[in-house]
Amino acid sequence: MKKIIKRIAAIVFVLAVAVVTVGYAMFRGELKTLNTVTKISDYPLYEMTFQSNYYLEDYMEKGAATDDELAEFVTRKILKIFPAIEANPDAACSTFSATTPENEVIMARNFDYTHSTCLIVHTNPDNAYHSVSMVNLCHVGYGDEKQPDSLGNKIQLLAAPYIVLDGMNEKGLALGVLVVDEQVVHQDTGKTPVTTTAALRMILDYCATVEEAIELLQTVDMNSSGSTGYHFQITDATGDSAVIEYIDNEMQVVRKENQSYLAATNFTLSTAEKNGGGKERYEIIVNELDRKNGIVTEDEAFSVLYEARFDGEAASGGDTSYRYYDSKTQWSVVYNLTQHTMKLCVGLDYDMVYEFTVE
Repeated sequence: MKKIIKRIAAIVFVLAVAVVTVGYAMFRGELKTLNTVTKISDYPLYEMTFQSNYYLEDYMEKGAATDDELAEFVTRKILKIFPAIEANPDAACSTFSATTPENEVIMARNFDYTHSTCLIVHTNPDNAYHSVSMVNLCHVGYGDEKQPDSLGNKIQLLAAPYIVLDGMNEKGLALGVLVVDEQVVHQDTGKTPVTTTAALRMILDYCATVEEAIELLQTVDMNSSGSTGYHFQITDATGDSAVIEYIDNEMQVVRKENQSYLAATNFTLSTAEKNGGGKERYEIIVNELDRKNGIVTEDEAFSVLYEARFDGEAASGGDTSYRYYDSKTQWSVVYNLTQHTMKLCVGLDYDMVYEFTVE
């Protein structure tokens, strides 16, 4: 009997080792990625460096026309046996491009939403551009009841490359997505379908200039995440900047032209009607940039972002039924496209600015 028990124990041990070995082989890169997760502040703000394959080339072959299809792809290719994601970047927000007194190009951004768990994501793919980007972890189920504070709770962070909201790559191209409610887009021309946040990942990984980003977007069928419309602002290290909109399923490009800056909030710039909201924040931004001829220091850019901050309770006049009643500016970021630096503050704490570099 003892021999049988020992033999069974040996077999169980071998099987356990095999399971662990196979599991480690399957998730080695993913585990390395999750081991980089660091809590930077109690806002909360986290940082992560992606060290595994997120299969963007595979995504670009077949694409995804809906959030569910994107979730299925991410689950199958990255999360594997773990639950799917949601990816609906519903928020207010403001962006603008400008130049510093040293003639360096910057792009600034406010992300406005309900209180969020914020994540800085570094991606360093072998065959694409390195980048740093911002993710709102509320879009993958994090919040007061769940934080990425244990290995089990970190798993869905692996979806982060596909839910980027703004960022900059090593070539000095920066971008951000902003809500424009009325301009929902679902193109269906036979090209590869992509969703809102996945499109931003594609641009960060493969585009060095605004022109390249526009050309890439022309090769795909764009599909809004959720039921909300969006537009993008994209700026590159040469100072070129454009806002990309989709009007009646047709892509429209608003260029900086001869202006010294370009700004966007939550209304269309390419239509006579200027449909949407955020016009008061837009006026704050353009008035200040006009006053300075589009030339601001990084500190002054943060000041503009502060003046254009969003407060849903104030904007609603106390109406709790207002869609964005509980929303405030969650992060403010200034990307220096010449120096390839990112300066970030969260929760309107402009006395605590975190700085990162893309190399």
